[in-house]
Amino acid sequence: MAKARDIEGLHASMPFAEAAAATVAVRAQELFEHSENVLDMTDIERVHDMRVASRRLRAVLEIYAPCFPEGQFKPLLREVKDLADALGERRDPDVLLDRLATLEAALPKANAPGIEAFAAPIREEQLRGNETLAVALEHAERTNLKGRLALLAASALEPEEDEVPEPPGPVAEAVAALTEADGLSANGESAA
Repeated sequence: MAKARDIEGLHASMPFAEAAAATVAVRAQELFEHSENVLDMTDIERVHDMRVASRRLRAVLEIYAPCFPEGQFKPLLREVKDLADALGERRDPDVLLDRLATLEAALPKANAPGIEAFAAPIREEQLRGNETLAVALEHAERTNLKGRLALLAASALEPEEDEVPEPPGPVAEAVAALTEADGLSANGESAA
């Protein structure tokens, strides 16, 4: 599984909106970096890596939702979810077929026809999943999902009506605890 990249400059005293911009930008970039050759059904790890990246991106979008204009945010979150669903449609049969191949290798050759009979409809499901994924990727390309996510990330740095969003309850408490542990006040200045 591809390791998530560190977010350069991310720290506990960073304003929530700046953290949102930096984190969403990196996670969106990671998603599209994993899209290369993702439709190649001979390397199932590509789909896995892109699916994990889509889940990471979805998570940070939901965490940082207050930082983004709602009209811009909601459709993009829906598109990321749809892409993740398409990746799942392809990934699930990949996993089943991989496990069947492991089982087939462990069993006597006489069992191969039975395993193949079980695998055949899963291969068809894998092909359908790959077609669904191809459509989703084409949609992402046609609608410039990558560029729109970059614009969304940047929008966190331009709050509406000169308001900087505060992190929601548990996040605010976690940030306060982290800043206190670092000897900083809530605004990032030295508490001493």
